[in-house]
Parts: sequence; structure tokens; C-alpha cells
Amino acid sequence: MTLPPDMPPPEGQSPDVRLVKRLVVVLTSVMILGVIVIIGLLVTQIARAPAPIGLPDSISLPEGARAQAVTLSRDWVLVLTEDQTLLVFERRSGALSRQMDLQDEH
Repeated sequence: MTLPPDMPPPEGQSPDVRLVKRLVVVLTSVMILGVIVIIGLLVTQIARAPAPIGLPDSISLPEGARAQAVTLSRDWVLVLTEDQTLLVFERRSGALSRQMDLQDEH
């Protein structure tokens, strides 16, 4: 119910109460719009499929090496062997580029 500006507020409703009511309505509207925007962003981001992972056709481990773990990055394929050697392969060609021993020397 909207009252003309020259008419006094109804009994028990001061201008402060009207202000608080308006603030509550504005806050509720902003929160509802915010939730709708967040849900919309989540739906559009989840629906976006990640780029497929391009792997080399084959990776040849050194003689006697057995893979314990494999990690993929944008440019390399990292293979940790059972004897704690880290092998770094080029992602596109599958060629071995580095070999690091991770065992403690103590």
C-alpha cells in the first residue's frame, strides 16, 4: 500500500520502519539476482568441456625400468620409476628429454 507524501503514515508505522522495509526488499532482490547469476555461471562453466589430452603414440622406458606413477603436464609426461628415477618425456614426440635420480645420497 503506497501513501501519498502529504498523508501521515498509518498508526504504528514510522518513516524509519518504511525505510527498513524498503531496504529489506532491495536486499532480498539483490540476493535473488546474485544467486541466479552464480547458478548461471556455474552451469555455463561446468558445461564447457576441457580440451582433450594429446598423448604421444608411445613412450619407451629405459631397459629394466618399471613405472610407478605417471603425471601429465601441458608439455611433458613425467614417469616415476620404482627405483625412484624421474623420467621426463616430451609430450608431442614421446622422446626422453631428462632423467633425474630422486634417491637420497645420505
